[in-house]
This record gives sequence, structure tokens and C-alpha cells, in this order.
Amino acid sequence: MTSNHTDCHYCLQSLRGRKYALREENAYCVRCYDSLFANSCEECKQPIECDSKDLAYKGRHWHEACFKCAKCNRSLVEKPFAAKDELLLCTGCYSDEYSSKCFHCQRTIMPGSRKMEFKGSSWHESCFVCQHCQQPLGTKPLITKDNENYCVPCYEKQFAHHCYSCKKVITSGGVTYHDQPWHKECFLCAGCKAQLSGQRFISKDEHPYCEDCFGRLYAKKCAACKKPITALGGAKFVSFEERQWHEECFNCAKCSVPLADLGFLTQGNDVVCHRCGSA
Repeated sequence: MTSNHTDCHYCLQSLRGRKYALREENAYCVRCYDSLFANSCEECKQPIECDSKDLAYKGRHWHEACFKCAKCNRSLVEKPFAAKDELLLCTGCYSDEYSSKCFHCQRTIMPGSRKMEFKGSSWHESCFVCQHCQQPLGTKPLITKDNENYCVPCYEKQFAHHCYSCKKVITSGGVTYHDQPWHKECFLCAGCKAQLSGQRFISKDEHPYCEDCFGRLYAKKCAACKKPITALGGAKFVSFEERQWHEECFNCAKCSVPLADLGFLTQGNDVVCHRCGSA
């Protein structure tokens, strides 16, 4: 450009008929401007003269001809690129070297495209979908089965157990009784409705009962102590005619000697050992 300014602000030489550059309203000859203000090119380390195009990225500068991919040397001018360890790479080279592979389709996830991360693997956003309904999962709650991801409604519909009592989904834990799943809070005594999960119980006609209810409703009573005789804990009992005894209650009515492994006699409603019966 030609100038109405008469002298270079730095070297004071005349600018008449010469090119110059302005900085903060001061005029400089090209040589002074380049030596004072020109940026150094990251690639060739030479000054970027005032009549050259200066390409800048994150505080660094390049000649237009030096702004190239560090791997394939193709120009990056007006093209998308990525930076890695201060190197500039075209999207193709960056993808080959550093981009993740989609866990689903095994294709490269290109720089700038959105990707989803889950359990240490990466997906294209369009590949991260429910295996059943094919709707995007995004950040929705999900459940994984056999390396496939499902939204919660589809998983429950396809795989979850439903409580035999309330018919609702069992999300964790639960009890199995007669090959049927139950919520712990739904597994109740058929008599008193007390929770039986973790408790001893007795089955009757495919219904569970706590020991107290079973004894009250169904168990035979010991002829000696009058308490129910149940099978819980492998309890042993003695049966004679139409009466039953806990093994520990089957004793001589007179001397209290245990009769379970001995012969015995009856005297009215009592059972006695041979010695007491012969006295």
C-alpha cells in the first residue's frame, strides 16, 4: 500500500512510494514491521511477513503453506482438523491413530461426533440403543444382559420375574417357593400374614405357614405337653393308636423314664415302663 505517512515510525526512513503497515495508527516499513511484530511460524520457524496470511490456533501461528497435517502433510486450510499432543492432524489421520471404535458397529467414532461411554466402551450415539425397542438410550437408566443393553421397560417385559402374589416386577432379591418368584414382602404366612422371608415355615396345600399358625391350624397335639407336633428342625415323635407324643415327652407316667426306645404298657390313658406297670 502507498502512504500519506512520510516516515517509518521505527527506522524513520521515508515511506514515499513504499509499502508500509499500520499498527496502533503508526506506520512502519515492511522490514521494520516484520522484525518487530511478525509471528514466528510453528512449522518453519520463520517470521510470517505482513504480506503473508497468518493462520492462528490456540495462540500458535503458521504460514498458510505450513498449516498441514503432521502425519500425511495434507493442507488443513479451511478443513476440519484435530489436535493431539500439540500436533495438528486431519480427521482421517486422527481417526486412524486415536479415535475410539464403536462397540456395536466397530466403526470409527469420528472427531467432533457425539459418542456415548458405558462400562469402559464407546458407542456412536445412534448405535447406543435398546436392543429390543431400538430407541436411543442416551442417559436413561438401562440394564445389560448377555452384553446387550435394554431400557428398563423392555428388560422388565422381556426378562424380569413377576411376583406370584402381586404380579409386579421383582427388581432385586426375592424368594422362590414352589418354583414361583415372590417379593420378600409378599411372601407371607397364609394364616397370620407375617413375613416369612428368612424365617422357618411349613408348607400345607401349597401354602406357607409360620410354625405357630401351622401348629394351631393343622398340627397334632402332643398327648403329654399338649403343644403342636411339627416337622420343623427334623423333630421326632411317637405315635401310638390315635395319640402322638414329642419323643422327649414320651416318658413313663410314674417314674418319667424315657420310653422311646423301650417297651411300655398302658394303664388307662397313661403309658408306663414295664417295671412300673408290674409293680
